[in-house]
Amino acid sequence: MNPQLLPALIAVAVLALVHLLAGKLKFLDVTPRSIWLSGSSGISVAYVFVHLLPELAEGQRAVAEATETGLLPQALRFVEHHVYLVALMGMAAFYGLEQIARRSRSHLREEQDTETASVGVFYLHIGSFAIYNALIGYLMLHRNEDGLSGLLFFFVAYAFHFVVNDYGLRQHHRRDYERVGRWLLAGAVVLGGAVGLAATLSEAALAVAFAFIAGGTILNVLKEELPEDRESRFWAFALGTACYTVLLLAL
Repeated sequence: MNPQLLPALIAVAVLALVHLLAGKLKFLDVTPRSIWLSGSSGISVAYVFVHLLPELAEGQRAVAEATETGLLPQALRFVEHHVYLVALMGMAAFYGLEQIARRSRSHLREEQDTETASVGVFYLHIGSFAIYNALIGYLMLHRNEDGLSGLLFFFVAYAFHFVVNDYGLRQHHRRDYERVGRWLLAGAVVLGGAVGLAATLSEAALAVAFAFIAGGTILNVLKEELPEDRESRFWAFALGTACYTVLLLAL
């Protein structure tokens, strides 16, 4: 039995619980932005830039080898020399989703005096994040680099990241998120972990998944920190980034 399997399954379960319980952290819902949210964003972005993005170079080689041997599906061969394009696509996809949700909220605020996005946008938004969460749940079981310490750093980074995502989604969807959204996202993490138990992707496919997650994480962090109405705490963001970077470099 893989000695990392049980810790990975526990990590998946805890990540699912983050979405179910994060709404109870009332101290996060303050203005200026909670130092805990800004610090969590810093931790997430540090992990992406220090750990995930360098791994994309290794993933690029895996994709190139899969192309040479004919293992990569024809539809994915555009990434043969451009796995970073997948990261860009992940970032662009979540930017588009954020804009759709913001415009929907603005429209309904004017038309119906409500602070939530439309039902259609809600399911589009949550469905996209469910795919994102499922990929993270899967990767939690198939992240073997650096042993248990690597798994721990991956888990901690995305546990904090899920808190940030949860907060942002609650702002867009309010009661819909509380009643339905958080359960779907928690279930998606578990589903991803279950798929990870039953199947193993090729190294090239894992590289593509990592690239998409990296791009999505960057956008999801920046969209929460950059808008002026967030009144974000730069010092907390910088402190979270610096501290986690030091830990990752010491790994």
